Amino acid sequence: MFYRVIRPIARFIVWILNGHLHVNHKDRLPEGNYVLVAPHRTWWEPIMFALAASPMEFMFMAKIELFKNPILRFILNHAHAFPVDREHPGPSVLKIPVKGLREGKLSLIVFPSGTRHSAELKSGALVIAKMARKPLVPVVYQGPLTFKDLLKRQPMEICFGDPIKIDPKTKINHETTPVLYHELEKAWDKLDHEQNPAFKYVPR
Repeated sequence: MFYRVIRPIARFIVWILNGHLHVNHKDRLPEGNYVLVAPHRTWWEPIMFALAASPMEFMFMAKIELFKNPILRFILNHAHAFPVDREHPGPSVLKIPVKGLREGKLSLIVFPSGTRHSAELKSGALVIAKMARKPLVPVVYQGPLTFKDLLKRQPMEICFGDPIKIDPKTKINHETTPVLYHELEKAWDKLDHEQNPAFKYVPR
């Protein structure tokens, strides 16, 4: 209930601040739930992706430090977020999202590269998708990367790609992970070029 209440509020705030959230190829989203995967470019992407893929509701991974604040903890818990200790990740990093995906009500947003400035791709999204038997859906964000530019009302573009299914028989290890992620990176590059051939992401 809280998620459904806060979503239109978030949509209204985004409209007030920017007013130019454009959603492209939403028809590519599969039936049922899925794992939405994106290269991390700015901190407000999870909000934009969740709004763009509405009415689907999403789970989010959030660093455990955010849950120390009781008010923020209440909001995060009711917005389907769950804590992740980046220094010492435990089994819950996989168990919680896999269980949620298997129940079929929620999808998951994951940034496989970890942080906005990390080039290291991690296998977590692949393992979760395989264990839950849900497709990966690539998505990219093109738009302002700083709050200042956001307030300048520069257009924000969200572009969804075709689902990528992982064969349940495929083992996720040091040999297969680079191959699978290469496919994912190609999908992101294709979406960026499809949306705007002149686009080039420059980390801020």
